[in-house]
Order: sequence, then structure tokens, then C-alpha cells
Amino acid sequence: MRPFEILFDKGEPAEREDAAYGSYGWLGFPPAPEDRPWLFTNFVQSLDGIVSLRGRQASGFHIAQSEEDRWLMDLLRAHADALLVGMNTLLEECAAGNYGPRGPVYRIVNPELAELRKRLGRGRETCIFVTGSGDLDLTGYRAFDGELVDAVLLTTKEGAKRVQGRDARPHVRVLTVEGSRWVDLAAAVRLLRRDLGVRYLLCEGGPTLNGHLTQAGLVDERFLTISPLEVGQVVPVKQEPAPHEPDDVPLLRPTSLAGPGFTKEDAPRWRWLSCRKAGDHQFVRYRRK
Repeated sequence: MRPFEILFDKGEPAEREDAAYGSYGWLGFPPAPEDRPWLFTNFVQSLDGIVSLRGRQASGFHIAQSEEDRWLMDLLRAHADALLVGMNTLLEECAAGNYGPRGPVYRIVNPELAELRKRLGRGRETCIFVTGSGDLDLTGYRAFDGELVDAVLLTTKEGAKRVQGRDARPHVRVLTVEGSRWVDLAAAVRLLRRDLGVRYLLCEGGPTLNGHLTQAGLVDERFLTISPLEVGQVVPVKQEPAPHEPDDVPLLRPTSLAGPGFTKEDAPRWRWLSCRKAGDHQFVRYRRK
């Protein structure tokens, strides 16, 4: 792995000095709010702002093409009490087939950073999946096996009924909040703080969940890897579609912020907190003003 070159960093110092940070340097966070977690996101995008090629190359690593980006993903996971993922992101990655038929398990793979997580006192890794409908069979996904990571399902009351009416997995905790079609995210993050003790929450996608979190004013920080690629928003005809995608209809590739947008007047403003580079990849951090 190439060393990180620190261009500037105005973030907090790390909780502890540790060799696991390597050339990245320190990484610290401010104290979490009393009533909800400190919520930070991590995305990789192309120069033109695209976060997924779609089709059979839907995962972010196809955009990143960077060992350093994958390492940084683990570093951020090491600092999070829990990981927040939209169920559609898991479904997309399962459909693309890059992780086998039962999909990925979102966990730290770097042994040194897994040990750093222990030294930071973050406990066993926990992945929280958000679904309004709850219309899924948990046995179909490795992420809910509980072998490597604790899985939590965050859904509506109606969604919980659907899940529990199927072959539910007893080791998967189901948390419910108000809402008929969509999960009330403001209530959800308060619940995670109160019932699970989550102080630092990392969201890795997808764009729709990120968009709704941002619209609700719940995102405190953004970590963004900018890959030196330009890919365009319209999926080219020559790209092989995933099995669930039509092969004769142009599709648009997503940016990191889907769902309801903002006007010029109410768009959130961000402060540029740090910047690093490795080769031609840029690694930036922003904090909401």
C-alpha cells in the first residue's frame, strides 16, 4: 500500500497513539451528542461525482480501484460503534454477484485495524440494516448469519411483522420505529443511542439512505475518496447489466446523494476538515457547518 501524503488536517487528535494509523496520521472525533450518535458517512466517487457504475460493477471498489481506499474503509469502521447500511445497497451488491449468491458481510478485513478497534474499546462489530418494508428473507444473506458481525434490522412496525412472520433469525435484533413506508430516521438514530449505546455511527450507503439522512440534518461529517476516473452518468450499452437490470433501457448512475434535494437557500454547507493523497487518489473529510 502506498503511503498517505497529508496535505492538511484540522481534525481532532486520535483517542490514543497507535502504530496502526501508519502514514495516515491521527484520526479523532468530537464528543458524541447526548441524544443521538455522531454520524459520519464514507463514499468513493469518480471525478464526475458517480458512486456506482451499476450492472455487475455496482460496488464502490470498481470506482475506487485503490488499496488505500479499502484500508481507509476499515480504519473508519474501527472507529464506529456500528455501521448503518440501507437494505437496497445489500440487495444491489447481491444482485451484482461479486460476493457470491448470499452477498457481502460488512466487516473489517485488515487484522491490524481489527485490533485497533479492540484497543479503542468499540466492541464487536455491528451492522444495522435499514428497511421500511421488511419484505425480505433474512436467511438469504450472509450478513445476517451472525458469525462475524452482529446484525440488527431497523424497520417500521409493519416491516417487523413481515420479517417475524417468516423464518426469522433469533440472533438478529429487530428494532422498530414509527413510519408506514419509510423509517423515521431522526427517531431511529435516537433509538440507536438509547437502546444500543451507539455513540459513533458510520453510514456507507446507499445514496438514498444518505440523502434522507442529510435531508433530516443528521449527517455530521463526510469522508470522501475521489478516484481519478470519469465515467459519465448514463450507463453505456456495452456495459453488462446485472441480472435484475433491463438490458435495453438506459439507466442513470447514482451520485452519493439521492432522494429529495435542496434549493440553493437550504442546501447544507460543509467545512473542509482534512485532505490526503495517495498516488492520484484524493481523500477528503468535511464537517457540516
